[in-house]
Amino acid sequence: MSEATTRATAPQRTDTTRRGPVVAALMLGMALAALDGTIVSTAVPQIVGDLGGLSVFSWLFSGYLLAVTVTLPVYGKLSDTFGRKPVLIAGIALFLIGSVLCASAWSMGSLIAFRVVQGLGGGALQGTVQTIAADLYPLKERPRIQARLSSVWAASSVAGPAVGGVLAGYADWRWIFLVNVPVGLLALWLIARHLAEPARSTAPHARVRVRIDWAGALAIFATGAVLVTALVQGGVAWPWLSAPSLGLLGGAAALAALTVVIERRAAEPIIPGWVWRRRTIAAVNLSLGALGLLMVAPTVFLPTYAQSVLGLGPIAAGFVLSSWTLSWPISAALSNRVYTRIGFRRTAILGISVALLLLLAFPFLPFPGEPWQPALLMLLLGAALGLFQLPLIVGVQSTVPYEERGTTTASVLFCRQVGQSVGAALFGAVANGVLAARLGADTDLDTLARSLKATDLIRRAVDTAVDYVYLGAAGAAALALVVLLTIAPRRFPVLKEQAEQREAPAKT
Repeated sequence: MSEATTRATAPQRTDTTRRGPVVAALMLGMALAALDGTIVSTAVPQIVGDLGGLSVFSWLFSGYLLAVTVTLPVYGKLSDTFGRKPVLIAGIALFLIGSVLCASAWSMGSLIAFRVVQGLGGGALQGTVQTIAADLYPLKERPRIQARLSSVWAASSVAGPAVGGVLAGYADWRWIFLVNVPVGLLALWLIARHLAEPARSTAPHARVRVRIDWAGALAIFATGAVLVTALVQGGVAWPWLSAPSLGLLGGAAALAALTVVIERRAAEPIIPGWVWRRRTIAAVNLSLGALGLLMVAPTVFLPTYAQSVLGLGPIAAGFVLSSWTLSWPISAALSNRVYTRIGFRRTAILGISVALLLLLAFPFLPFPGEPWQPALLMLLLGAALGLFQLPLIVGVQSTVPYEERGTTTASVLFCRQVGQSVGAALFGAVANGVLAARLGADTDLDTLARSLKATDLIRRAVDTAVDYVYLGAAGAAALALVVLLTIAPRRFPVLKEQAEQREAPAKT
């Protein structure tokens, strides 16, 4: 990429960084971020019983998701400007402060506000951890560390509800947040002691005073906040075509236009224009946005399907879902053996093509069927998505120099998070619409999932609703495939970092 190669030489890695302890810290940080996305779910009855606020408890999840999503691009730019280490330390510290505040909450309103504080730290954890992993490892070794991080994320996401239930049932729900403190402090100590930031360029032009685009950061935060609020609350707190939904969506569109104007005028924009002007980054952003969209189908709707249609208990339903968390990191770890032979783009095309076929196969499962059937599909789907996601992340990180890697990684994760928010709203509306049509009543999937008596009519209605959701997920996979075929370049323009000169160039 000529534009990138003409930039100042990237900072050099230093030999004082000990990768083992740093990787341990990254895994602990990833576990913190992943656990807190799910650990609260099974403790909601205890929290509501203590604090009240049943009508707004969903914001315990939505507030956290909102803060993580809208801060990702901000932290990405800050890590490129000031370095990864201070941003990660600040993120962990803010996350721990939020955790302690959550444990001391006196009302549902205060707990929601403190969950937002946690999310502000969680945004730094997600993006910066991925960026440091790419900094530490050369191209050929990146799948190994990314697979480890994927394994931690998957295991933590699955274990979160179980851990939350145990702590709430046998101790106190406040311990759900307090257990973060020793883990976070250990991660902080390892990062502070063992991570040495690369020596930054000493060229005269590099000593120019850094200007932070605070107006752009505020505009991005406001746009994301309004958009995610509209997507999370639409169809739940108010109908989609009501004044609040239309007003929020219109406000998000206006704020997005304002953000574009501000970013174009900024000297150092939070989201630079090159993120979307470069074909490789734009294609990966759109593809992983589609991935976030399709991931909603299994993660949100499969547990309800397993309980309502297959008649499984919550633990068994969790095992059906967790099967893809076994194959995803294994497939990701082995993906380098594929993309070093056929390239990043072709590997991703192979993975998403298989995923598309598997998603299309779900509606053909027999009714009511056996638990091993959806579990097998999920096992294969995880393997396919491991071949799809990781080559794109590793590939796009390898096309930019050090000083652009944080912004690039954050833009990818931001698009995936937005895709998940859109998918939750879109597929929730699809499922509820199918249920209302089949049952002839104004009902929704959440209400039926809590029903103690699942009649054959309800089971068939849920089965049909989830089938439509999986067809929608197949549409998202098809969208990703079209993007890779039409927008992504045939070969990713990988840069040869000075620290990787000893490595043979990977075939791309």
